[in-house]
Amino acid sequence: MIARTPPPPYYAVIFTSVRTSVNPGYNEMAEKMIVLASLQEGFLGVESAREELGITVSYWRDLESIKKWKAHAEHTVAREKGRKIWYQSFKTRIAFVERDYEFEK
Repeated sequence: MIARTPPPPYYAVIFTSVRTSVNPGYNEMAEKMIVLASLQEGFLGVESAREELGITVSYWRDLESIKKWKAHAEHTVAREKGRKIWYQSFKTRIAFVERDYEFEK
């Protein structure tokens, strides 16, 4: 589903990953993180897709909201488990969205 974000400006956190073959607990944690992120002040939406490469883009009102989410205790636990168990590699990028446009039938 495409996130319904407000008019720019806002920020996007782009998390790109390659998984290991170890899966126990991953889907539950991923779902929990989306629910938890959606409860954070400044959260605007999320989009995610996974094939060989996983990409999750979360949208935030400002850099302070992103910083608070990164410091959230349960998010910290999830990141640590990701490094130890679930991810072979990942990269996080933070981008400033100046403009967006859309199409819908």
